[in-house]
Amino acid sequence: MAAPTVKVYGPPMSTAVSRVLACLLEKDVPFQLIPVNMSKGEHRTPHFLKLHPFGQVPAFQDADDISLFESRAICRYVCEKYGDRGNKDLYGSNPLAKASIDQWVEAEGQNFNPPSSTLVFQLAFAPRMKIKQDEGVIKQSKEKLAKVLDVYEKRLGENRFLAGDEFSLADLSHLPNTQYLLAAPDAAPLFSSPNVARWWDEISSRDSWKKVVDLQRGA
Repeated sequence: MAAPTVKVYGPPMSTAVSRVLACLLEKDVPFQLIPVNMSKGEHRTPHFLKLHPFGQVPAFQDADDISLFESRAICRYVCEKYGDRGNKDLYGSNPLAKASIDQWVEAEGQNFNPPSSTLVFQLAFAPRMKIKQDEGVIKQSKEKLAKVLDVYEKRLGENRFLAGDEFSLADLSHLPNTQYLLAAPDAAPLFSSPNVARWWDEISSRDSWKKVVDLQRGA
């Protein structure tokens, strides 16, 4: 069997890498996961910088002539390029569905991601890296995220998923950060409101995400 043409560079523990992996698994697109040892500076090599000019993960290749970076852009590309594979509703099937998904992907990137990413670093990664946690930053980020989740609670009381009645890229984009935060006692209560909790239980139980978690555990 020929090797997959899709290559994802980066560790599965990375939230951005895991977002792309979940998307590829939802779309049933075979891929090769290529480790990048960032502690050894492999993300700063000339080869890697050709794939990702900012030296971050993930970097993405499809065949030898296509390279992309930024996880949400990669996910949109995968959904469009491989539209006939796997979950065909992941990025909508008409302009209105795509626009609805896009607006909630943007909400994730602009409203949910900033405070949640800060909390992921402070609560999950800083202790592993032996970096002192900043309690002021943690408190401020929890307050900001709580306000975002208040909006989600209302939305999810009206719809099964963020962009409507079908699981989509909008929901998938929230999986990586939320996974880390629910493992943190300081942050988990933020996700305890009824509709948000129901939504999380449903999206995190998908086979695609379970496979990502398995990849993380095996890393």
